[in-house]
Formats: sequence, C-alpha cells, structure tokens
Amino acid sequence: MELRVQDGRAVLAGRDDAGEREVDPRTLPLGAGLADALHEWAKVADAVTRSDAPSDGVASALVTRRGRQLAGRLAAEMGTPVEYTDPVTGELVVVDVPPAESGEPGGTGEAGETGEPGDVVEDADGEPVPQEETPWGTGLTVSFIVAAVVTFTVYTLSVGLGETSQWLALLANALVVGGITPSVWLARKVPVWRWVAYGVVAGVLAAWLSLLLTTLL
Repeated sequence: MELRVQDGRAVLAGRDDAGEREVDPRTLPLGAGLADALHEWAKVADAVTRSDAPSDGVASALVTRRGRQLAGRLAAEMGTPVEYTDPVTGELVVVDVPPAESGEPGGTGEAGETGEPGDVVEDADGEPVPQEETPWGTGLTVSFIVAAVVTFTVYTLSVGLGETSQWLALLANALVVGGITPSVWLARKVPVWRWVAYGVVAGVLAAWLSLLLTTLL
C-alpha cells in the first residue's frame, strides 16, 4: 500500500487484478480519526511544499515526523507495510507493521498520545506502568517566555512599520502569521514543541490586542 499526497489530500494506492486503484482514506474502516489526521497532514504538507520552506527547517521536519507517525499507525491498522514518498524531502520511506504491543496504550505508538495522568497500563510483560504526567509547570513556563518574545517582536515590528504606513504594517503581520501557521498547526500535538506553539499563538494574539488598544487610545 502506498500513501500519497495529491493537491492537499491524502490518497491510498494499491494494486489488484484490475490494476492500480486509489481510494480516499475516509472510505476505509480506519479508527481513532486516522483518516482525518491523514488529510490534515496532507493539507499542511502541501502548504509547506508550496511555500518553498527549507527542507531542514522546523516546518519541514514536523511534516516529515508527522508523516512517519501516521504511516506507522496506518500500517498497524491495515496490517500491511506502508510505502510513501516524503512530500518535503522526496525520500521514499517504507514503514513496516509495528509489533502488536505498540498499538496498545502505553506502547511505542505515536508520541505524545498518552492517557490521563495517573492512569495505569500494562507493559509487554503485563506489569503495571504508570502514565507520565503532563509537565504543566515547565510547559507553561516555556509558553510564557515564547509568548513574551513573540508579543514584543510583533508589537515592535508593527509600530515601526505603522509609522511609515498602516497598510505596510498590516501586510507584514499577514505575512508573518501566514508563514508560521503551518509550523504551529503541526506542532500543537508534538511533545515539547506544543508548548512553543501555544506561546506563539498567545504572543500573536496579545500583540494584536495591544495594537488595537493603542489605536483606540
């Protein structure tokens, strides 16, 4: 089975007696919102590719990592290896079916998908293993620092350009937000990086609110 990205959509291709066939993942019995996740990834991957983002940049790395994770989930769901060409690097990747225990809660499945804090699951030997708790303290600290930096940067940039032209300041904000949106959208579910994404969103909103209040006053 091959996973493809076509015009911002995820497509699954396979061969049978009639030749090659392409199907929409939503037509297959995939669980846990996997089909929607595949289309979401394909849409962001297409946006990153069209923006000519560097292959070693943060957005490209997140697209690549997310693609491997989803291909692994797809292989586990379908019980067959999944082949796909990375939409950013062009690298051909073959993902084998993971061991049975990796699809169970607490196994080696997709990173960042854990249960509620304090839940207990079993490892491969049947021993209880407590789930790792969400690092709220450290995470929120990172988000606060990132938000402060982003707020100061966006506000300063907007005020400086606004002295020349309000339209220029508006255009700069649109370009900045449009450029970071794919990265933030992908990072929102990635451990560690999600706290940075929260901070970026909070910082942009805080800067815009400050600019609005400054204009009104």
